[in-house]
Amino acid sequence: MNTYGLVGYPLGHSFSKKYFEEKFISENINAQFVNFEIDNINKFHDIIRKTDDLKGLSVTIPYKETIIPFLDELSEEAKIIGAVNSIKVSHTTEGIFTKGYNTDMYGFQSSLLEFIGDNRSNALILGTGGAAKAVEFALIKLKIKYKIISRSPKIDQKSYNDIEDLINDYKIIINTTPLGMFPKIETYPQLPYNKLDKSYFLFDLTYNPVVTTFMRKGQAQGANVKNGLDMLHAQALKSWTIWNNS
Repeated sequence: MNTYGLVGYPLGHSFSKKYFEEKFISENINAQFVNFEIDNINKFHDIIRKTDDLKGLSVTIPYKETIIPFLDELSEEAKIIGAVNSIKVSHTTEGIFTKGYNTDMYGFQSSLLEFIGDNRSNALILGTGGAAKAVEFALIKLKIKYKIISRSPKIDQKSYNDIEDLINDYKIIINTTPLGMFPKIETYPQLPYNKLDKSYFLFDLTYNPVVTTFMRKGQAQGANVKNGLDMLHAQALKSWTIWNNS
C-alpha cells in the first residue's frame, strides 16, 4: 500500500489527512495518509527511513524552510521561493531520493485570481514565513505590487505600525501568519479595520476555522473575504500529480 503524509508541528489544525483519505475512498485508491507530527526537523530522516512505500509528503508549519537541507534536490520554483510544501519520494536502486516542490504558489495564485477577478490593486503580505514567500512569488508573476509586513521588518519590509499610512493604497491584504488558526482562534493581525470597506479583499491562508477573526472583522466593514480552503485543495491536487508522476 502506498503511503503519503504530512510533516509539521502541531498538526491538530490540519485538514490534509481528511482531504486525502476522502479522495482515496471516492476514487478507490489503495493508499494511506499519515500525519507525521514531529517536534524537531532532525526527525525527518527517521520518517523517510522507517516508512515503507512512502511516495509523497506535504510540509506545513514550521518546517517549510528548515526542511530544505534535508532534501536531495529542489524544483526550480522551490529554489527561487526558498520554501517547500511538497516532497516527492522516489525509491531507486541507489536508495531513497527526495525532491522538494512548492505547490503553495500554484494553489494561492489560482485561488486569488478567482477571488479578486480583474482587481489588480496593491497588496500587503502579513508575515514572512514559508507561505509568505510562495505568496510573494505568485504576486510577482501576477505583476501585483506588494509590501511585506513584519513584526521585525528587514530592508524593504514594513512594520505593523506602518499599515495606517499604507492601507488606503493597498486594497488586497493577505494573512500568511498563524494568527487566528485553531486553537487560538481569538487572535488576529493588528490592522486599522475601521478604514476597510467593500473595495478591500482580505485573503486568509488559514482554513480552520472557516471564518477567522481577521475575516470576521473585515466582513463587519463590508470587505470581501476568503479563507485558504480552495488554496489547500488546489495545492494538494498539484502535489498529488507530482507524487504520482513517474
